Amino acid sequence: MEKLNPVKVGTLGFQHVLAMYAGAVIVPLIVGPAIGLNAQQLAYLISIDLFTCGIATLLQVIGGKHFGIKLPVILGCTFTAVGPMIAIGKLEGITSIYGAIIVSGIVVMILSQFMSKIMRFFPPVVTGSVVAIIGVSLIPVAMNNAAGGQGSPDFGSTQNLFLAILTLALIILINRFFKGYMKAISVLLSLIAGTVVAYFMGIVSFTEVSNASWFHIVQPFYFGFPTFSFSAILTMTLVALVSMIESTGVFLALGDVCDRKLESKDIKKGLRAEGLAVIIGGIFNAFPYTSFSQNVGLVVLTKVRTRNVVISAGVILMILGLLPKIAALTTIIPMAVLGGAMIPMFGMVISSGVRMLSAVDFSKNENLLIIACAIGIGLGSAVVPAIFGTLPTSVRLLVENGIVLGSLTAILLNLVFNYKDLNKLESEQVNQLKSDHSVDVI
Repeated sequence: MEKLNPVKVGTLGFQHVLAMYAGAVIVPLIVGPAIGLNAQQLAYLISIDLFTCGIATLLQVIGGKHFGIKLPVILGCTFTAVGPMIAIGKLEGITSIYGAIIVSGIVVMILSQFMSKIMRFFPPVVTGSVVAIIGVSLIPVAMNNAAGGQGSPDFGSTQNLFLAILTLALIILINRFFKGYMKAISVLLSLIAGTVVAYFMGIVSFTEVSNASWFHIVQPFYFGFPTFSFSAILTMTLVALVSMIESTGVFLALGDVCDRKLESKDIKKGLRAEGLAVIIGGIFNAFPYTSFSQNVGLVVLTKVRTRNVVISAGVILMILGLLPKIAALTTIIPMAVLGGAMIPMFGMVISSGVRMLSAVDFSKNENLLIIACAIGIGLGSAVVPAIFGTLPTSVRLLVENGIVLGSLTAILLNLVFNYKDLNKLESEQVNQLKSDHSVDVI
């Protein structure tokens, strides 16, 4: 393999940052306004998210004696957490979000020791259903933003619909006519193009950018000291368990790409680092972090497997997190442009769930019933949350969240119908996880 000089290492690291940037910043752009953050707070949330993405990546890539997978993997905030974080924030406040994130990170670190035993409770019929529910639950968020944002005075205007359709069309066209790296950054390019068009339409303001400072110091517990609620903790722990399964698949796929046979202790160290990253995300009031599979695709594409490249990407992310003007620049993207990009991004989450479900034995009626009930109950509670309006707040947080209720349904029904088969699932599941993530080139 060619030895890379520092300039090439930095350039390739910046490629990794661009490949994950849209996915990283869209999460705070959705969660922030939904829980009532103002423009200044939203800019800080984006900054701290980028900064902690960098820390999380370095923890995983550089590692230590007891943590870190030490493979070229980027960590970013997971879409899985979007719906639950919004639900917790609305019902119990922002400090409850971060208390739940910190505890869920501790749980991940503890459970990493027993991952081989836990995985048997999450076969494809469970993980596929959960991921599909997550994607379906996020689509209304995308459509509301495509129309201009819920409650906006120009909701559903021709102008907003035009920008959303333009952004969506650009993503499709780039993926149709370009290959390789251009496809990997298709969402980022389309967001930029959509914002430029919106600027010429007179609906983009740079006031927040000009008011933002050039540099700031990150601050733990910026939004307040964490509070702890059992229902919020249970919700974020379920999210963390799903992320652990997905990350295990990313690790296995990346091990194949890098010609490194991973042992059980390597997976444990990788998940331990991820749990530590989640705790740090909670302390800095950011997000729970997980391994980004799209960056695995970039490793395949560039054929550069050295950890130095991803270390440079982590350092770049930390630097970007210290520059508020960069974060403020992200906040000028119109809601309609964001919505247009969210449609395929969240739709791809559904596609991932369907791909996981392709490994399920559909000749067994029990599996059909698990999927039907999990998705039906999960989607139903998300669409008609008022059905649980008379229940206590702590209970409503669990049952009004389609992702949590659907996940619990899938897990419990799988135990009811497939309990005798649990011991047979582990080796099949490892192979399926590897195949699920080995094809993610973008």
